[in-house]
Amino acid sequence: MTEKALRLGTRRSKLAMAQSGHVADAVRQLTGRPVELVEITTYGDTSREHLAQIGGTGVFVVALRDALLRGEVDFAVHSLKDLPTAQHPDLVLAAVPVREDPRDVLVARDGLTFDELPDGARIGTGSPRRMAQLNAYARSHGRTIECVPIRGNIDTRVGYVTKGELDAVVLAAAGLNRIGRADVVTEFLSVDTVLPAPGQGALAIECTAANADLAAALAELDDPLTRAAVTAERSLLAALEAGCSAPVGALADLLADGQIVHEMRLRGVVGTTDGSSLVQLSTTGPVPTSHDEAMALGRELADEMLAKGAAGLMGERAL
Repeated sequence: MTEKALRLGTRRSKLAMAQSGHVADAVRQLTGRPVELVEITTYGDTSREHLAQIGGTGVFVVALRDALLRGEVDFAVHSLKDLPTAQHPDLVLAAVPVREDPRDVLVARDGLTFDELPDGARIGTGSPRRMAQLNAYARSHGRTIECVPIRGNIDTRVGYVTKGELDAVVLAAAGLNRIGRADVVTEFLSVDTVLPAPGQGALAIECTAANADLAAALAELDDPLTRAAVTAERSLLAALEAGCSAPVGALADLLADGQIVHEMRLRGVVGTTDGSSLVQLSTTGPVPTSHDEAMALGRELADEMLAKGAAGLMGERAL
């Protein structure tokens, strides 16, 4: 008798389907069981409002989590940056696989880089975090840009550039890599210029806490260093009390001598969307060996940022 297929809940977008497809293949190999994708439409997929207006973090997650809790799917795959920072009491983050490239990228007309864009260039992004840092960078170089709020899937966003409606758009490298569209990138933005969203480039595999056997099987896909990094980033975000609508960037990277990873550097930034004011700090310490250590690293840096005035810069978050 063949084992019952595991049902993997996923959003319907091309990117979500690609991400979930990769995870489904890995779970098939791991468990020897068939895995079927169950497509679920979330509020974030159907609403045309800007993310900051509809509540930011969580709008792509709630429907998937509801399906898990109702037993309609066995596990779900999310982009980790979409997950609320508070852990759901009945669900478990079973695995955070090895992270894709966390950087943001520029997709500009005529193959231009950010520094080659004309003064007053119109750049599309729906992210206050990107707006704050791009505006600050332009300002520090004596230039002006206009950030234009956009939504939509990757094809829609790239289309604004190819149709000539915008000079450029800013997207996550990971998404383009996962759907095989990295060819449209005209520049990978240095994390010194634009820090990514906390957890950007990482996936979250979630199942119910009650399904301990499945959680244990999925845990084989977990990458401890990726988990430590994103836990520190998300702890910083939570300590700054910032949802997806607040302009917060964070990146934990691992510092290595040759093959041996010995330290983790956590960088954080928060700013006003016009880029006139940024608080950017970093801290370096031993690689966290537990969830609590990773959480503490994020909280410590957040406390330093708050002491430097970060709280006053987050007034524009949706309440």
